[in-house]
Amino acid sequence: MKRILSVLCLLAMVLGTALAEGQGDEKSGAKPAAPQTVKFWYHFDNPETAINPLIAKFEMENPGIKIVAERVDWGSYYQKLVTAIAAGTPPDVSQVKLWWQPQLVEMDALEPLDPYLAKWAGKGDVFDNVWKLTKHSDGKQYYMPLQMVILYMYYRTDMFKELGLQPPKTRDEFLDVAKKLTRDLNKDGEPDVYGFGIRGAKGGHDWWGTFALSSGARFFDANGKSGLTTPKAIAANEWFIDLYRKHKVSPPTTPTDGFKEIIANMKSGKTAMTIHHIGSAKEMDDALGEKISACPVPVGTEGSWTSFGDEENAVFKASKVKDAAFKWVAFLATAENNAIWQKASGQVSINVSNGDKSDPKLARFMKATVDSMPFAGVLPAHQKIAEFVDAVWPTVTGQTLLGQITPEEMMRAFEKHFQN
Repeated sequence: MKRILSVLCLLAMVLGTALAEGQGDEKSGAKPAAPQTVKFWYHFDNPETAINPLIAKFEMENPGIKIVAERVDWGSYYQKLVTAIAAGTPPDVSQVKLWWQPQLVEMDALEPLDPYLAKWAGKGDVFDNVWKLTKHSDGKQYYMPLQMVILYMYYRTDMFKELGLQPPKTRDEFLDVAKKLTRDLNKDGEPDVYGFGIRGAKGGHDWWGTFALSSGARFFDANGKSGLTTPKAIAANEWFIDLYRKHKVSPPTTPTDGFKEIIANMKSGKTAMTIHHIGSAKEMDDALGEKISACPVPVGTEGSWTSFGDEENAVFKASKVKDAAFKWVAFLATAENNAIWQKASGQVSINVSNGDKSDPKLARFMKATVDSMPFAGVLPAHQKIAEFVDAVWPTVTGQTLLGQITPEEMMRAFEKHFQN
């Protein structure tokens, strides 16, 4: 009997203590911790693309974290990001490009992700080459891979069939085909269809690179000296500019044509060829069906070059929620979620396990992507490459296309930018 009474007394003491602690919490007015907010900047070429389902999925799986996403226009993206970093107010996470990395590292803006990646279970499902490509020259991993694309050439199969043409394999064949496809259909003295759509506005450096970097132009030679003003480089650039200035196989709006224009011109039939990547393939297929296909870009005088397009995410040093920010970038790089992202963006997953999940309807565009892999390249890791792409290339190229400076002066302006 005494033993039973002792046990009952002990239980009463425990319950009394628990109730007292509960009353203490209630009296103190303590509240659950507020969710951590991760500010995320992103962009898509197509502004109608939304990532809201991914945000909802992440927040459901991570109830203590809230994602506040802001879509930033590509035309002002890099400048807005650099300005925010300089002001000490960058987002916690931002989509970034590989050629931004040298300057962002120089600004000490990026948080190294190596300690996080060492514990991340998803690391092994990201292609090894993607890790190698995105690792900075100092040996640190600042970028979390997100998606990748390789540029190829679109062509209107209906126009090629009408004229009995084949997709061009060389630079000379390309020029011949582009001239034949440029036609004055209504006989008013002005072409109604142009052979090739050049992206003369920001982002068009990839079009330029396709022809200039495959025919003798180099940013730097093996000794680190400029390779932009050699006779071969100047000749290659003149050939590119002549597509618009001399041969007139590109529309009059070329100097200001951006992504929307080059895609719209292909869909409407104003142009018969252009360059882009699988990110626009669904839109092209939906609009044109079997009237559109793709192939690798033409071979230049010294081989082939096309752009390896990349998108990564970076966590910024100024962030006060770095752990939560890494959870978000890791979530987007995990196979299941990365597949959802690619369905929205139309680009290629960075995950090995997603390799067999592409849309069968877009198989011809994926084939052009795969066929272009052996000669896909990236711009040099130089601290001035971001400014070159963002401002110098579009400004100087625009002046050249308008006849304000010569193609040689254009290349000398590029060289001066890197020398300074």
